[in-house]
Amino acid sequence: MLTTLSAEELNTTLGHWASGRGTLVDDLSEALIELIEAGVLPAGITMPAQRALAPAIGVSRGTVMAAYATLERHGYMLSRRGSGSQIRSKRTSLRTRPQGRLFSFSAQPGDVIDMSTGALPASRVAQDVLLRGIQAPLADYLTTDGYFPAGLPVLRRAIASQLTDDGVPTSSDEILVTAGAQQATWLVIRALVTAGDQVLVEEPSYRGALEILREHDARVRGIPLVDGGISVPMVRAALKAEPRLLYCQTGIHNPTGTTMHPTARGELAKVINEHGLLTVEDRCWSDLLLSGPPVAKGLAGLVAPDLLITIGTFSKLFWGGLRVGWVRSSPKRIEALTELLKSTQLACSVPDQLYAARLIGHTAEARAERRDMLVTHVEQAEAIFEEMVPSWRWGRIDGGSGLWIDTCEDTSALVARAKRVGVKLLAGPSFSTYDGQRTMIRLPVWHEAAQLRQALALLTQEAL
Repeated sequence: MLTTLSAEELNTTLGHWASGRGTLVDDLSEALIELIEAGVLPAGITMPAQRALAPAIGVSRGTVMAAYATLERHGYMLSRRGSGSQIRSKRTSLRTRPQGRLFSFSAQPGDVIDMSTGALPASRVAQDVLLRGIQAPLADYLTTDGYFPAGLPVLRRAIASQLTDDGVPTSSDEILVTAGAQQATWLVIRALVTAGDQVLVEEPSYRGALEILREHDARVRGIPLVDGGISVPMVRAALKAEPRLLYCQTGIHNPTGTTMHPTARGELAKVINEHGLLTVEDRCWSDLLLSGPPVAKGLAGLVAPDLLITIGTFSKLFWGGLRVGWVRSSPKRIEALTELLKSTQLACSVPDQLYAARLIGHTAEARAERRDMLVTHVEQAEAIFEEMVPSWRWGRIDGGSGLWIDTCEDTSALVARAKRVGVKLLAGPSFSTYDGQRTMIRLPVWHEAAQLRQALALLTQEAL
């Protein structure tokens, strides 16, 4: 099945493409050809329309038209009236659409200020544990083959124990360890969704999940947020179309930073149970509450166990470089997911899992550290935004590492301007199920004040 690349996706994938060594047409043509030769833009994919791409990357339509003509002249593209422009190079090697979020983590110029991700640096707790090493426990595993497809038993028990302490009784056979939450999300969607299935998600939603759903050719239906959580009446109404599953974040929501009210969460659970709606709950930000209990509540305990699959991670609380995530579900489903995971990898890294098992014992300390840091930085960021960009608007957040900001302008154009001055931003449509949220942007709050001021100064000067 052919897919169409949106202007925002291509803008993210292009990265910092304007070198300044030649004309904009030359630079854009060369950048696109590099992506085609590398297989990032696969044969058969339909490129964005010229009128949509031009404002997204901050150039004239004539520049895009000339670059497309260059690609077509050299055999990289085929344009047909009514069908758009499709990549046709036989030199491409990938057979899937480029993943904007994942590609955005690739190497970029060192002088770029990256304001596109909410990923946090390693916590002090993580630094202390990781720098001490794991020589003694690692020695016990060196006499084995090192393959534990569902995860090290010691880590599965530790995750289950922490969830139980958090009020979600869990046994180790209900846990599957993965190489990060992104892999967990991909694995679950691959197991449950086939092309054409309808999947309900919040609007806006986590962009990594949206990209995975689109990769699997799901029909993604966005349900608006109401008072911090997905609209339960609209979920109920959407059940008439017999969706395959619901993907949601009722704890701390990415990108808005809100949490679903307990009453509304209970109503959602009732709908899920009554209609047998298979539900994937993303809990990756749930450790980052700014006040109240140490961890945000979720659907576990409210939804029948065979209807709920939960995804979690160590990245937000400890460090993203520790590639450990997990899936919680019924033992039978965990067995099935483990078999599927074995088709792509035999097991996760033993050292990473041993570090994770040691870190989980410091969960309470890490939560307190993250809370103190984020509360301080949110207040600092809000003060700087009020001073330097008074036209921007945002709501109170319950947790997370970023603010969901209404800039009152087209953020695709804002992202293009930012790129020219060495600031990396992410436009609201990346979080949308229908290319909406066009005036919105998510900005991380953990950067130091000087760097945040520098980024905003560059943006405001560029707008003059």
